Amino acid sequence: MAKKARPARTLVVFIALVALSYGLVALAGAWTPRLGLDLEGGTRIQLIAKGQVTETALKEAASIIDQRVNGSGVSEAEVTTQGNRFIVVEIPGQSRRDLVDVVKRQAQMRFRIVAKTGIGQQITATPSASPGSNAGPSAPAGQGVLAPTDSASPSASGKPSASGKPSASAPASPSASASPNNRILVAASPSASPSKQSAPSGSATPAVSGSASASGGASPSAGASTPAADTPPASINEPLKWAENPDKKWLAAFNKYVCPAPGESTLVDDNPDQPLVTCDDQGVKYLLSKSMVEGTSIDSASPALPTNSLSWVVTLDFDAKGTKQFAEISRALYGTQRQFAIVLDGQVVSAPTMNGIISDGRAQITGNFTQKSATDLATSLKFGALPVAFEADPPVETVGPTLAGNQLNAGLWALVIGLGIVMLYCLLYYRGLGLVVIGSLIAAAALTYSLVLLLSESAGFTLTLPGIAGLIVAVGITADSFIVYFERIRDEMRDGKSMRVAVEHGWTRARNTCLAADGVTLLAAVVLYIAAAGVVKGFAFALGLTTIIDLVVFFFFTKPLVSWLAGFTFFNGQHPLSGLSPETLGIDRGGRTGATATTGAI
Repeated sequence: MAKKARPARTLVVFIALVALSYGLVALAGAWTPRLGLDLEGGTRIQLIAKGQVTETALKEAASIIDQRVNGSGVSEAEVTTQGNRFIVVEIPGQSRRDLVDVVKRQAQMRFRIVAKTGIGQQITATPSASPGSNAGPSAPAGQGVLAPTDSASPSASGKPSASGKPSASAPASPSASASPNNRILVAASPSASPSKQSAPSGSATPAVSGSASASGGASPSAGASTPAADTPPASINEPLKWAENPDKKWLAAFNKYVCPAPGESTLVDDNPDQPLVTCDDQGVKYLLSKSMVEGTSIDSASPALPTNSLSWVVTLDFDAKGTKQFAEISRALYGTQRQFAIVLDGQVVSAPTMNGIISDGRAQITGNFTQKSATDLATSLKFGALPVAFEADPPVETVGPTLAGNQLNAGLWALVIGLGIVMLYCLLYYRGLGLVVIGSLIAAAALTYSLVLLLSESAGFTLTLPGIAGLIVAVGITADSFIVYFERIRDEMRDGKSMRVAVEHGWTRARNTCLAADGVTLLAAVVLYIAAAGVVKGFAFALGLTTIIDLVVFFFFTKPLVSWLAGFTFFNGQHPLSGLSPETLGIDRGGRTGATATTGAI
C-alpha cells in the first residue's frame, strides 16, 4: 500500500525551518548583510617589499596573503600586485583592521636553543631592594641584570652560590606563572616519561615549563656544566654546544642590545644560519643559537580548545624532517632544564624547557590565547611563510566605496523589478497557479536573505554588486522550475487525467528535468568559483547558493503546496480562474485538444 502524502505537514516543517533561520539571525543580532569593498569601502594595506624580488616570489606572497584574508573563501578581500615591489590588499568593512596583523605577519617560525637571557630594557630608577633581595624588573637595578642560562642561578635568598653552580634551594626551572603572556609547548604524546616536576593542573599530557620569568633573571641550564674560562667557543653550526659556550662576538651583541618599548615590534634580522639576539613581548631579551627547526617543517596548524580547558591552544604537526629535528632537540634538552625558544617573525613567543622526548612530531603552543589570537596565529602558520620580506609599518588607509550609492540602489531595484515582472507574468498566464509562483519566490527570497545574513556572521560572506547579479540571475532559474512543473501538469490533464493525478505524474517527470537543469547550473557555479578570483567568486557563490535554495524550495514548498491546493474544488474543479480550466488548457468539454492548445515548455 502506497504511503499517503502529507503536503500540509511538509509545508509546516519548511516554514518552521525558515522561522528557525531567522531565529538564529536574531541571536546573531545582524539584520543587514555585510557589504563588499565596492559597496561599503574598507581598509587598504600597501605592502612594500624589501630589496629586489622576483615577480614569481611577489605573486607567491600575494597568493599566500589572499589565502590568509580569504580563509573562509567568501570574505571578498582583493589582493593584487603592483610593479615588482608592491602588494595591495583591500579588505571590505571599515572595522576590518583586525586583519592587518594577519596580512603583515611574515609567519617565519623557527626553533632555536637559548644561550642567555636577561632584562632587555634600560631601567633608570634607583634600586631600592636590599642586596639580599631577588632583583627583577619589579625591582629595577641600574641598567638591567644580564644572566646567562649557563651561569649561576639565584639561590632562595637571591644570592648565587659560591661555587657558581645552582644551589640546592634554587628553583628547578624558570617560573611559568611569572609572565602574564607565558606560552608553553606541550608534547602531544612524548615518548619519554615526564620528569618529576608536576604537570600543570588539568593537562592530560606533560607540559614543558614556561618561558623565562618576566623578571628577566635567567635560570641556569640544570645539568649543564659551566665551561672553563679557556674553553674555546663551539662553532655556530653546532647549536647545542654553541649555546653552552657562545663566542665573544655574540656575547657583546647580546649585552649591547636593548629591547623595544612595550607595544612596539621587535625588528631584527632573523637569519636562520646565524645566532639571534631578540626579545619577547615582556621585555626579556635572549641570545639564541642558529635555527634548528624551520617553520616550513610545520605540516599543519590549527586552533583548538582542549577538553576540560578554558584556554585555547595552537596545535602543530611537523613533517618527517621537522619531526626528526625536533626529536633531536628534545633528546638533548630533556632533563637538563635548558631552554629552547619558539621564535615567530624574529620575536620569542615562548622559551620553555623540555620534560619529555617528543618523537612523533606533534605539539601544542599553549598560554594566554583567546580564540581570535589562536586562530590568527594558526592561519598565518597554516598558509606558510611569506617568501618576501616587507618593510615595517606599511601604509594603512580607509577607502570609500568604488561604486556610488545610487548604483547599489539600482541593483536592488533591478532585483525587485525582476521579481515583480516574473510574478505578474505568471499570475496572468497561470492565473490561480500563479499564486504558487508568488508564494515560492517569496519563500526563496526569505530563505536566501536569512542565509546571507548567517553566512555574513559565521563565514565572513560579503555582498558585492556581482553577488547581487548572481541573486538576480537566480530569479530566472527559480521561475524556470515552476514553468517546467506547471506545464507537465497541464500536459497530463490534456491527456484526460484529473488534477490530483496530474500533479503526481507531472511531478515525476518534471523533477528529473529540474534536477538536471539545476545540476548543470550548480556545476557551472562551482567551476567558476574555483577558477575565478576576486569579486567574481562572489557572483559564483551567490549563484550556487540560490540554485541550492531553488531545489529546496521546489521540493519542500512548491510541490507540497500544489499537492495541497489540488484538494480544493477551485483547482480540481477546473475553475476558469484556476489556470487549469478546459479553455486554458485548449481542450473542449469532450476532452479533445483544440487548435489553440498550449504545447508547454519542456
